[in-house]
Amino acid sequence: MKAAFYETQGHAHDVLKIGEVSKPAPGPDEVLVRISVSGINPTDIKARTGFSAKMPYPRIIPHQDGAGVIEAVGGNVSSERLGERVWLYEAQYGRATGTAAEFVAVPAHQAVRLPDNVSFETGASLGIPALTAHRCLFSDGDLKGCRVLIHGGAGAVGTAAISLAKWAGAWVATTVSNAKQAEIARTRGADLVLNRSADDVARTILANTENLGVDHIVDVALKENFDTNLACLSQGGVISAYATSRATEEISVPLLKAMTHGCVLRFVYIYNVPRELKQASAADINACLETGNYSPVIGLNLPLEQIADAHNAVESSEVIGKVLVHL
Repeated sequence: MKAAFYETQGHAHDVLKIGEVSKPAPGPDEVLVRISVSGINPTDIKARTGFSAKMPYPRIIPHQDGAGVIEAVGGNVSSERLGERVWLYEAQYGRATGTAAEFVAVPAHQAVRLPDNVSFETGASLGIPALTAHRCLFSDGDLKGCRVLIHGGAGAVGTAAISLAKWAGAWVATTVSNAKQAEIARTRGADLVLNRSADDVARTILANTENLGVDHIVDVALKENFDTNLACLSQGGVISAYATSRATEEISVPLLKAMTHGCVLRFVYIYNVPRELKQASAADINACLETGNYSPVIGLNLPLEQIADAHNAVESSEVIGKVLVHL
């Protein structure tokens, strides 16, 4: 089968190759999926560049997320799943082979039924961003009637969080960096959109919440936003952080201020979240998809042969929205 792979870490155009590799066969409790679209995440870039770990395998076919059709099933998997449209998550986690290939074998529970009304492009945009957003939002209970602040509302996790929070009945504020991002956030349903550079975020949120603040914050840049978060967080509120710019990044917590807020700091690394919680999240994501109110931003579509360009687009943040590779 045709696949993209790398055998050493480094810059995309230096290490990513296209070639023929052996087609996998599904083992027990696995399914073989013919990939239609593969989605790229920042963690795929970090793995290729050696952000926090060396090469765990001699050759890696990258990408955790994707969408396609189940072509074969292994032992203990019902044959009724043959031909099922699915979206995948964590395809390459703990394994050498991900979705940047014509076929991939994954544990059956990591191939989630894709609703009939949802495209493969949308399916390949779910996975890590959608599961991360769900974990950040719902780890501490139902959101109906809650007030939520989502930093980076035009990003892959940010747009997913807006869609899921609105689906759950929350009031949603979000921060963005420019007018184009603001329009994306509004069309995804955000009730209040703030420019993180031009607006006084905390003051504006308090003014729009009768000085109660927000109950839950989803944060892509905790160190940068921490003071703002505490200034507009409600008593007993939750701050969920899911990203870091450097493997060694640290934050200093003003303990007395955090204590008086009674706040909860939650750190989310979706790969380590228990399987049963991710399956529950996937069910909620599908329920939201079926309403037609979940629409990730697709920023760039490229063929597999241009995977290095696709990686560069993600790494440079030059594209707003999900970058996808088509098989």
